[in-house]
Amino acid sequence: MARPTRARVDLAAIRHNYRYAKAQAPGARALAVVKADAYGHGAVAVARTLAAEADAFAVACTEEALELREAGISNPIVLLEGIFEPMELQALDRAELTPVVHQAEQLDWLCEARASKPFPVWLKMDTGMHRLGFTPPDFAAAYARLKACAHVSEVVLMTHLACADEPEHPATQAQLACFSAHAGGLPGARSIANSAAVLACPAAHGDWLRPGIMLYGATPFGEQHPSARALRPTMHLESELISVRGLAPGEAIGYGGRFVCTAPTRVGVVAAGYADGYPRHAKDGTPAAVNGKHTRIIGRVSMDMLTVDLTAQPQAQPGDPVQLWGDLVAANDVAAASDTIAYQLFTGLSRRVPISYSDTD
Repeated sequence: MARPTRARVDLAAIRHNYRYAKAQAPGARALAVVKADAYGHGAVAVARTLAAEADAFAVACTEEALELREAGISNPIVLLEGIFEPMELQALDRAELTPVVHQAEQLDWLCEARASKPFPVWLKMDTGMHRLGFTPPDFAAAYARLKACAHVSEVVLMTHLACADEPEHPATQAQLACFSAHAGGLPGARSIANSAAVLACPAAHGDWLRPGIMLYGATPFGEQHPSARALRPTMHLESELISVRGLAPGEAIGYGGRFVCTAPTRVGVVAAGYADGYPRHAKDGTPAAVNGKHTRIIGRVSMDMLTVDLTAQPQAQPGDPVQLWGDLVAANDVAAASDTIAYQLFTGLSRRVPISYSDTD
């Protein structure tokens, strides 16, 4: 029998979440972010699912874009980090990709390009995130250079918000004001809103939304936010019990004996561990579900196994189903109990975990 650890991806839920993103700003287009193998969900499968309705896709780099093109995806594709060397311009031209330009060197490469046909460019301003982008005083000059390039068909103006997942944080309004002050007089579509701003900052919606984590069913705001009920979980990490035993008070579980039983405890061993992508630092009490009923992890997560409390399930036995995150156990809750974020859970899924897909609305 094959090892039971697996991930199920609900493609219909991804479509639902994309439509929900667009519904927040009916007049805007939406760039479906499928970088990092669609946050671990499988970029080709996700792009094929959304191809009929996605206004465009976004990836981090040319290699990710070419994977989609080779799979037959013809939608526009934006390279969020742009190109890393001028030789990529040939692939960009051939595959009809849209680069983000965020620094002077990239601007030089693009202006010197010998393209077979005009292509659009997204121009990024650093309004306070301080990772990528032209400084506000340099932005208009960069824009003018791109507009002067005969092979640049359109320039979309963009920035990225640092604190949109904290709706009351003053940085967001400061960034919006900065963007408006330095891009306000320049013609062209605007793109500002990541998932958090799509859900909670209408002032940032602009012309192009950039939903990422929300496509995959996780809200940036935690499970108490209304978006947690509106979004549908897309990835279900599942396994089975492979052993069940009873332990007496005072007995310790797993490496380091972190969890010590204070009462008679029924313990289940699950075939999943950090080599599968489950967080090693999950604390005692991290939620899980066995036989569809909520329970908790007890003891340290090891490479291939973890242990759960079955005291309230005296009938549980090896072979019974376990959900580690999905529709019963929110990935955000697992992440919070592991001092990480749902983004890392999804992208950290290991290659030894097979992914299957369902697509039923």
